[in-house]
Amino acid sequence: MKVVFMGTPDFAVGTLEAIVGAGHEVAAVVTQPDKPKGRGGVMAMSPVKECALSHGLTVLQPLKARNPEFIEEIKAINPDVIVVVAFGQIIPSEIIHMPKYGCINVHASLLPKYRGASPIQWTVLDGCEYSGVTTMLMDEGIDTGDILETVTVKLDERETGGSLFDRLSLVGAKLLVETLDKAEAGQLHPVKQDDSQSSYVRMIDKSFGLMDFTQPVEVLERKVRALNPWPSAFTHMDEKLLKIWDATVIQDNNVKAGDYGKVKTDGKTCFMVACDGGYLSVNELQLEGKKRMKVEDFLRGYSIKEGTVLS
Repeated sequence: MKVVFMGTPDFAVGTLEAIVGAGHEVAAVVTQPDKPKGRGGVMAMSPVKECALSHGLTVLQPLKARNPEFIEEIKAINPDVIVVVAFGQIIPSEIIHMPKYGCINVHASLLPKYRGASPIQWTVLDGCEYSGVTTMLMDEGIDTGDILETVTVKLDERETGGSLFDRLSLVGAKLLVETLDKAEAGQLHPVKQDDSQSSYVRMIDKSFGLMDFTQPVEVLERKVRALNPWPSAFTHMDEKLLKIWDATVIQDNNVKAGDYGKVKTDGKTCFMVACDGGYLSVNELQLEGKKRMKVEDFLRGYSIKEGTVLS
């Protein structure tokens, strides 16, 4: 099958590798333009572009997928199918309806729940027991197309956004190849989504990681896990940024509202923050300008007074 692949981040790399490994002809790989990265502003390629070049594949990087020149370029390739995995741009209808087998999207949730840009983090944030991957026949809506195939994944009790990202990337790659095989064999049976069961999740940015210790302790613990490794949960201590990488819940209904945000510590191994319903016991953290470390290592080199308020 002649494939045009459209994707940008790490999550999409496994699917591209799987398509190549399955022996399909990848006629072109479409990804976002190179962007400046880091303090030096050095131009960096997307993970998908790096993968494509390692296989000697043709790479296209349109500023906008709706540009007429780009649409004509795809039309000239005449792909059997276009596979889309976290591409990062709106794809115009001319491209969506161009291929024989349509545009097939790999989406990191069990649609119709969690349509939108950040399904993995929100799955952990909401404390879901299950997640999964959906292959979907794209239409002009945002994640509204007919469902082709799904795989369900049970979350671990300590699941992070990063660990779920890695697991769903592997599951999605395998599912996409199976979906292509069924498409070619005429064995796909698209199912319309139930819009009444849908929800849209908004984009997560760095500011979303700010901790509000007036919230329930269980909510904050899920936030720490969901935003690990990006953008990370954070607060401020002594006017410095403090990232919280790992924490557990200590239930205590006697914590008073006036104590929310106050630190409870023995200066050796215990670093707990008062919240609604208990304490957030910090296991791993990173103070601005320092490396990420276990709490006991941190406390050996940093003196914290009991009752310090995290802002």
